[in-house]
Amino acid sequence: MPRFTVAALYKFTPLDGLDALQANLKQVGETNEITGTILLASEGINGTIAGPADGIAAMLDAIRSLPGCGDLEHKESWAEEQPFLRLKVRLKREIVTMGIPGVDPNQLVGSYVDPAEWNELITSPDVVTIDTRNDYEVRIGQFEGAVNPETVSFREFPEWFRNFRQGRPNARVAMYCTGGIRCEKATSFVKAEGIDEVFHLKGGILKYLETVSPEESLWRGECFVFDRRVAVVHGLEQGSHTLCHACREPLGPEDLRSEYFVPGVSCPHCHDRFSQADRERFAERHRQSLLAARRGEKHLGRVYEDEASETESEAG
Repeated sequence: MPRFTVAALYKFTPLDGLDALQANLKQVGETNEITGTILLASEGINGTIAGPADGIAAMLDAIRSLPGCGDLEHKESWAEEQPFLRLKVRLKREIVTMGIPGVDPNQLVGSYVDPAEWNELITSPDVVTIDTRNDYEVRIGQFEGAVNPETVSFREFPEWFRNFRQGRPNARVAMYCTGGIRCEKATSFVKAEGIDEVFHLKGGILKYLETVSPEESLWRGECFVFDRRVAVVHGLEQGSHTLCHACREPLGPEDLRSEYFVPGVSCPHCHDRFSQADRERFAERHRQSLLAARRGEKHLGRVYEDEASETESEAG
């Protein structure tokens, strides 16, 4: 079975002519058998894509030809199965949605910290470490001692931080996220709020797990990713979590043993959130998915699995 290359990328850079850029990237992607999601906005590009190694190389060449993207860095991992169903190239107002006008990492941003130096920073007694991801991501893994804002979406982060800083007005702040894009925007916001010493993990959790050994690691648990692998561990190998196909929450081994876990229908996090009609619909969708798998076909009714990578993508 071929091993698929998965590339996560982002770049904050002013982009114009988005319709033409969208058409070009879609053509390059389809020609090279690329799947995944790419988001384009006037502030830049964000995406996670998968495909054969040579196809990914061709797509990255096309992306690096965009204005300001010549030095774009990406992170690679691998999957035994195609992690996405199709290619989507979408135009958005923001490549990661915070909803605060004027936040521009090209003009104001925190200080990057390499993974090799991250442990020393976050163990300093005068540093508060903040996880900028959403609660369901933090639940399955985070850095030791990090603060969980318990947000449902990134839009909630600004209000949370304004409340949080009242209790720690002079703290040095270290932020991290999956691949770098959310904490880059978050540090821009935090500096604009008047916090001087703001740091963020360069390359995000993914680069840390790729380069820091398990013996030296301060990471605890697994890292949620926005594709069918669900989570990765050190070395960017696939983790032990799966996805609830009803609510999209990541599920660990203990969740699968719960009396509330019904494959394709419910889990401990959503068993009381849906109506009987919903559960019947989920059960039929799961049945059709199993039948399609037995025939060696993709069940397009499960395209919804890819939507998370568009709505809350931490691609790069």
